[in-house]
Amino acid sequence: MSAAPAYGEDKGGSAGPGEPEYGHDPASGGIFSSDYKRHDDLKEMLDTNKDSLKLEAMKTIVADPNQLIRASALRVLSSIRVPIIVPIMMLAIKEAASDMSPYVRKTAAHAIPKLYSLDSDQKDQLIEVIEKLLADKTTLVAGSVVMAFEEVCPERIDLIHKNYRKLCNLLIDVEEWGQVVIISMLTRYARTQFLSPTQNESLLEENPEKAFYGSEEDEAKGPGSEEAATAALPARKPYVMDPDHRLLLRNTKPLLQSRSAAVVMAVAQLYFHLAPKAEVGVIAKALVRLLRSHSEVQYVVLQNVATMSIKRRGMFEPYLKSFYIRSTDPTQIKILKLEVLTNLANETNTPTVLREFQTYIRSMDKDFVAATIQAIGRCATNIGRVRDTCLNGLVQLLSNRDELVVAESVVVIKKLLQMQPAQHGEIIKHLAKLTDNIQVPMARASILWLIGEYCEHVPKIAPDVLRKMAKSFTAEEDIVKLQIINLAAKLYLTNSKQTKLLTQYVLSLAKYDQNYDIRDRARFTRQLIVPSEQGGALSRHAKKLFLAPKPAPVLESSFKDRDHFQLGSLSHLLNAKATGYQELPDWPEEAPDPSVRNVEVPEWTKCSNREKRKEKEKPFYSDSEGESGPTESADSDPESESASDSKSSSESGSGESSSESDSEDQEEEKGRSSESEQSEEEGEKRKMKKRKKVPEGQGEGSSSEEDSDSSSGSSESERTSETEEEQVEPASWRKKTPPSGKSAPVAKEISLLDLEDFTPPSVQPVSPPTIVSTSLATDLEGLTLTDSPLVPSLLSPVVGVGRQELLHRVAGEGLAVDYTFSRQPFSGDPHMVSLHIHFSNSSDTPIKGLHVGTPKLPAGISIQEFPEIESLAPGESVTAVMGINFCDSTQAANFQLCTQTRQFYVSIQPPVGELMAPVFMSENEFKKEQGKLTGMSEITEKLTLPDTCRNDHIVVQRVTAVANLGRVPCGASDEYRFAGRTLTSGSLVLLTLDARPTGAAQLTVNSEKMVIGTMLVKDVVQALTQ
Repeated sequence: MSAAPAYGEDKGGSAGPGEPEYGHDPASGGIFSSDYKRHDDLKEMLDTNKDSLKLEAMKTIVADPNQLIRASALRVLSSIRVPIIVPIMMLAIKEAASDMSPYVRKTAAHAIPKLYSLDSDQKDQLIEVIEKLLADKTTLVAGSVVMAFEEVCPERIDLIHKNYRKLCNLLIDVEEWGQVVIISMLTRYARTQFLSPTQNESLLEENPEKAFYGSEEDEAKGPGSEEAATAALPARKPYVMDPDHRLLLRNTKPLLQSRSAAVVMAVAQLYFHLAPKAEVGVIAKALVRLLRSHSEVQYVVLQNVATMSIKRRGMFEPYLKSFYIRSTDPTQIKILKLEVLTNLANETNTPTVLREFQTYIRSMDKDFVAATIQAIGRCATNIGRVRDTCLNGLVQLLSNRDELVVAESVVVIKKLLQMQPAQHGEIIKHLAKLTDNIQVPMARASILWLIGEYCEHVPKIAPDVLRKMAKSFTAEEDIVKLQIINLAAKLYLTNSKQTKLLTQYVLSLAKYDQNYDIRDRARFTRQLIVPSEQGGALSRHAKKLFLAPKPAPVLESSFKDRDHFQLGSLSHLLNAKATGYQELPDWPEEAPDPSVRNVEVPEWTKCSNREKRKEKEKPFYSDSEGESGPTESADSDPESESASDSKSSSESGSGESSSESDSEDQEEEKGRSSESEQSEEEGEKRKMKKRKKVPEGQGEGSSSEEDSDSSSGSSESERTSETEEEQVEPASWRKKTPPSGKSAPVAKEISLLDLEDFTPPSVQPVSPPTIVSTSLATDLEGLTLTDSPLVPSLLSPVVGVGRQELLHRVAGEGLAVDYTFSRQPFSGDPHMVSLHIHFSNSSDTPIKGLHVGTPKLPAGISIQEFPEIESLAPGESVTAVMGINFCDSTQAANFQLCTQTRQFYVSIQPPVGELMAPVFMSENEFKKEQGKLTGMSEITEKLTLPDTCRNDHIVVQRVTAVANLGRVPCGASDEYRFAGRTLTSGSLVLLTLDARPTGAAQLTVNSEKMVIGTMLVKDVVQALTQ
């Protein structure tokens, strides 16, 4: 009963040449059993102390028929850090690189960096293995081999040329860890192979208006000088983006919606370094979304946003409020948000930002308050219009009770006063009075520097300040002592009559100070300002040295020069080059040859592909939305192409717009090699012929047949359940389909392809919720444990919530829209909630072109639109069917109802009871499943049932009206049981009501989804007690 043969049979990939393979990681799931006695000899060899026997055992295991054991053996072998086994390890890696199992090939890629770190002399042989694995078409291998490439030979860009387009197309299907590595590598590759998309913009910035208007001086010079000037300027061709450059940007854009923060950050840095300025803005929204994550993620994201906001300020200005600081933020997050807010401040939003800063100053976090005062100083420096306002606000802070606030304000005021010292003599006097109270060394030093630098503005106060400082000189900190010496020297040079003796006293104290810096400064100053007989050459220039005009300091962001590091890297985070960091290359002056990325398609590949397509009735993904542009090479991935195209169609909202965008992409990407164009066109023609041959009714059947390769049993059960559900549909349901017979199959095909949340079947598929029909109720009467037969009305779906208003006729200008939850399975997708949308026209004119606009939905929620209603006559009403996948949440789905002239924003929020479908099960099955869902998965609530709610019929009616659950037969007369499954995830929801004749009743809900269980308990209690 060993599982080894099963895994051994799985060694071969199902995809033919030219098509990618979707390898699954067998170690991540699945149950397998092994015959342990079978490997007793190997165990005995491994347990011995002889190394030779251990190596023989490893060689034997590497050739095992089970792919898990082969991979584990290679992993163990590559982890042995003994140089003597390097040749054996190299042979094992080479053999594993040719293995039929993608999981073993992935393990081989992981072993390459280990061997390279053990023996770097093997680099040439390892590069050959990497080159072989780079040509692998399996998504499971792609990320691992690129990581090995980055570790062993990142300079060998030539290995990427032939695989560039394949990596771009596979990117969306690679695991998240691999996506980050591939995106980082492709960023460096693109910087060496494509021209800068901002080169024309930089030229216009250097020569503004010269390209269009000539100055009067140029006209006076005559035509000859113009010719000379144009000859001197470098001749630049108009920039045209390389189609491969566009392919990279287009295929990475959907990953901005990834659940992994690392992937989003990788795409953001790629766009920042590679995209034109007009397109970089798309990353802002994704980065702002990451700010709702953990504080560690926020810290990394804000570091990168702070760098981006210096060069691309306009990108984040619409999201200014997202960077407002919460009281619960850690200090380092607060300081980074302050940095971003300061970078985004301009003349328009400065009042808002300064009001926000005013609030922050009252915080209890002292480090944060200090950073806020520095941010106010930066705003005042950068925006001259608010400089006086900021200065007055900082002067008011000098009366604050907190010494740290006062000290930081003094430091910032000192920097601001250097810009306009003559106008602010009163502020300097006010600061001089604070020397008695402020004890923070940096603040005292700043005040002394200000008084010494602008002593001519305060001639009476400065000597008195020096007198006070001389008294406390020995008790001051070193930084304050140095400024006292400076103040004494400046006053000696400008007002020696009053300060000569004080200066000599201060210099004498400093001469015997413990700190050698202060002793040196005192000796240097004495010789400079008090000339001696031996050498007085420098003393003649003492005033120039001490009282030279000093430029005002420029308050800059600490992130200004960090953009030379690649964003998202550890080096950028630390602002220092980390070990292993690879510099981001500069853009080339001239574009390298793009033909190196063309891949020739051998004839045998074309033939085998054609034969394989003839065997298949229809591909799993339709080609109606697939890109047939010349950007994809022959070994590109049709499944990933159609997946990425369906992603773009979900962004555009309709099939027509997606096809238009695809056609635009095709026009942009002309210029590819003729061979790849011909092969793609031939493939499209074959696919169109194949689609015509497929009978109209076999759309679902063919897709389920292809599914049967991975899970045949589950696909058959799904197909039978779909046919049962179609039988349950009422006649009114079928009337909602488009009237013409020819368009029906086309509509069905589009509805299968345009599902936004369409995903391939998982390893352990969840069976769709089965709804018990009335015909089954009579067959199941004999299985009940109660005397009464099953009531069909309790088993079939009951319409819960009545009609709800979606759009009032006044707001809709005569168009009134209501909706109801039909509780019928949605034909397009069983995971969607089916809604009946009722339209009525109460105006005097017909309403034309009723359809759903481009929805802006939260992550996970998707909509299947109803077919467009061409015209709705006055007084006429019509009902359409629409599906929404709420992703097991009560979050509202917001979308637009559009006519030819107007757009109306509407929102549908589901009650929690409509997110599930009823399930029939026996009492024993119910108890068994309930036993599994205990602890945190069980919510219990006690309630008092009114006398009107003691009847069986009333209880069942009220529960099923609130929640779409099916009644489970129960032996006890005072106990009611209901069961259902959530539509999206298929999680069981079990509800038990123990209606005791005396005392309080008890309601229990068991479900993996604790949030749904809690909300359901609340709704059911409210329904039963009202």
